Amino acid sequence: MTKTRSSLRHHRELLLTSRRTIVILMLASAILLFLCVAVIRRDAIALVTSESLDELLKLAALLVIILVPLSGIYSVMLDFVFWEGWLDGLPDPSHLFDKLSPNDSGHRHYIIYLDGIHQSEEDHPPRVSRFLSQLEDGIDHESILVKGIEAYTIMPVALRSDSYSQWFWRRLFSLQEHHPNALIRFLSAFFVQANNVIKVGISSDRRYGPVMNYELALKIARRLESLGFHPSTAVRLVLVGYSGGGEMAIGTAEILQQLCRVPVQVITVCGVFSGNGALEEINRVAMVVGGEDPVAALGQVAYPGRSPLLPLSNWNRWQRKRKLTRYEISGMNHCGHSGPFSDDFSSKVVDAICCELCKTR
Repeated sequence: MTKTRSSLRHHRELLLTSRRTIVILMLASAILLFLCVAVIRRDAIALVTSESLDELLKLAALLVIILVPLSGIYSVMLDFVFWEGWLDGLPDPSHLFDKLSPNDSGHRHYIIYLDGIHQSEEDHPPRVSRFLSQLEDGIDHESILVKGIEAYTIMPVALRSDSYSQWFWRRLFSLQEHHPNALIRFLSAFFVQANNVIKVGISSDRRYGPVMNYELALKIARRLESLGFHPSTAVRLVLVGYSGGGEMAIGTAEILQQLCRVPVQVITVCGVFSGNGALEEINRVAMVVGGEDPVAALGQVAYPGRSPLLPLSNWNRWQRKRKLTRYEISGMNHCGHSGPFSDDFSSKVVDAICCELCKTR
């Protein structure tokens, strides 16, 4: 027994050392990038030549090639150590809602919004916040909209609150939002979104996805518990996922239904998802799609599981047994001034979501 514990402790120390090494490499690469940008600003005139621009592009590509895989390794490793209970572990789901007595708050329908890969903290960007305010105004008094769920981090922490890499993420977010140089803002936003894209990829993976999806479902269930949710008084949960949040919603739906013991349905908005998620017990999925959305269309091509050529995939088997509803909005793109949060299309998206909610009451 002592030998086993010693071996486990040794493996934990090796893994934590590896994590610290990865974080140090990421920080070193980021510092190198910032130094290069400083040189660029001093010698801007010299960079006009094609040779200098070519070297700069090669350096930026090299940094991307190094940092993105390191972020992927870090993400998978962090999920694993939480799953194994090495960083305080995951809460015991068997005691969810036990301490709460059924209350009559009037809320029967819980609508949970999962944002796209641009999300970096609980607060949503201004345009998304305005959209969510419209959605809150559109739902009835028996429904409550749950916002601020960070779909790309473990448990209730934000990226900037991760004790092992908080300095790096806080600095990156600050550069993304406040740096006067547009190139640095772009690169900082790129690395934040690269981390979130990797999380979407993990969620869609048949090997590692169930672990991450379980962690997200448990995070959502704990948020619902803090809001007074109880299975005896709730009627349903509705996961509304935008872009990559559609993958997180579909991957999480069945697990969340088991944890909360009420029916769960999914609504994707410009959703990019694989269709690999287990949906056997989910009765209804709706898709709000844009007529001019190339990103969601590319997602359908990129994920073979949604192709009709693979009739035995999870997605195609589910469609043969259940009903998929599509709400196509002509002229809507994936993001920006013609995206679902724009002034021209946000009300149409809200109407589509509310229409689906009314159909399934």
